[in-house]
Amino acid sequence: MSILEFLADNQRALSLANRFRRRRFEHFKHFVASKKKPLKILDIGGTEDFWEKMNYCSPAEVQVVLLNLFPQAVSRPNFSALVGDGRNLAQFAAKEFDLVFSNSVIEHLGTLEEQKRMADEVQRVGRSYFVQTPAKSFPLEPHFLFPFFAQLPENCRAWLLTRFTLGWYGRISSYDEALSFVRSFRLLNEKELRSLFPHGCLIHEKFCGLTKSYIVLGETK
Repeated sequence: MSILEFLADNQRALSLANRFRRRRFEHFKHFVASKKKPLKILDIGGTEDFWEKMNYCSPAEVQVVLLNLFPQAVSRPNFSALVGDGRNLAQFAAKEFDLVFSNSVIEHLGTLEEQKRMADEVQRVGRSYFVQTPAKSFPLEPHFLFPFFAQLPENCRAWLLTRFTLGWYGRISSYDEALSFVRSFRLLNEKELRSLFPHGCLIHEKFCGLTKSYIVLGETK
């Protein structure tokens, strides 16, 4: 079995993704180790379940505001959930949070302009930030689990979605809907990510010697 075939198996991909999340979170814990606790964190696109799985959710460690496009329930007293958009955080004051956290969200904004809007807001409301996103250069696109999907022309990607069930998504019967869906994903390359977070430290997450995703973290000015 080739590496691409191994990764394209959904169960294996899910297991691998979980291992990467845990390894990634070690970078997070190292980054915040010297910061005063509890940390007031804005998690854009996150869930309470994620923090529980990372075993980092006690009131002594964090006070987390989860921001998502849709409502979600929380059970812990130090967690709250709001409906909002990471591109417009006008409800929050400048430097209101000790840290803004975002895991695999910014690539779901369809244009570099929209990604810049989110990056600017992250750096406005947070005293520091920790943002992860898949690398465009990695051979297997992480959402559709198809080799070199991100490098294909838009019309080709849309056609594939009308013919096959790819990754985590079902087949889309309408070409126009498939094209619109394809355009809602935009993976970043290293140069683009550095331009969005010019003062951040960039970490390359590797798999088989290739950069699978990026973590950018830093203190804001």
